[in-house]
Amino acid sequence: MKNRKIISIVNHKGGSGKTTTAVNMGVALSIEGFNVLLVDWDPQANLSYSFGIDDNHKPTLVDLFYENSDLKEVTVSNEFLDILPSNIQLADLEYSISKNEKHHDFLSDLLKNIKGYDYILIDCPPSLSILTLNALYASDEVIIPAQMEVLSVKGIELILNTIQEMKLSVNPQLKVAGILCMMVDKRRSLNSEIHDYIKTNFQVPVFEEVIRTNVRISEAPSFGESVITYSPKSAGAIDYTNFIKEYLKRTNQLNAN
Repeated sequence: MKNRKIISIVNHKGGSGKTTTAVNMGVALSIEGFNVLLVDWDPQANLSYSFGIDDNHKPTLVDLFYENSDLKEVTVSNEFLDILPSNIQLADLEYSISKNEKHHDFLSDLLKNIKGYDYILIDCPPSLSILTLNALYASDEVIIPAQMEVLSVKGIELILNTIQEMKLSVNPQLKVAGILCMMVDKRRSLNSEIHDYIKTNFQVPVFEEVIRTNVRISEAPSFGESVITYSPKSAGAIDYTNFIKEYLKRTNQLNAN
C-alpha cells in the first residue's frame, strides 16, 4: 500500500457499534497484513477498555495535546496493532480545542506526522461534536455503522449532511466508504426493509456484508479482545472478517500486502 488511509468511524447515536467496528476492523486489517493504528477519540474511552487499557492509564492523547508526553510514550502496542488511548479527560481537551482558533486542525496535525501505518482508524464520540469534526477534518474516509432501526435512518441523514458540509468547507477529499449495517437479525423483516431502504435512498455505498446480532461481540471487550480473537468461529468474527474482505476488495487492497 503506497499511501496510508485515515478512516473515521462515525455515528452520533450511542450503542451503534462504532467502537466494536473500530476494534474488529483494526484487528482484521492487521490479520490481512496491514500496519494499523487505532485512535481512541471518545472521552468514554471504550476502545481503550476493549483492549484492556485501564481508565487510569497514563499517558494518553490528552498528554500529547499538552505536550506532556511524546508519541512513543503514549502508544500502546499489542500483537496486532497500536493504540492511542484516551480517558475522560478528553472531554476537557474538547473544551480547549473549541477555544482554539484552529480547533479543527489538532488531530490532523498530530496524525500527519505519524509514519509507518497503512491504516489509522479513529473511534469518534457518539455526537457531532468538536471532537468528531476534528476527526472528519483529519480523515480520508468515513464508515458509518448503523443499526437497522427506523430512528437510525434519520441519524444517517444528519451524519451525511455534516460530512457534506466538511467537504465543502475544509476537507474536499473526504468521502463515505460505506454504511455498515449492525446488529442485524435476518429473521426480522424490518431489518431487511431498512437495509433495502438505506441502499435505495442514500447516495453513498452500503456494504453488502452485515454484522449480525451475536452475544460474543458483547462479551469480547470484557476480556480485552476483539471478537475475532476471542471467538474466531463465532458469527461476529466471521461477519467482521467478511466485511474487511469486502472493504479491501472495493478499495483494490485485497491481498495488497
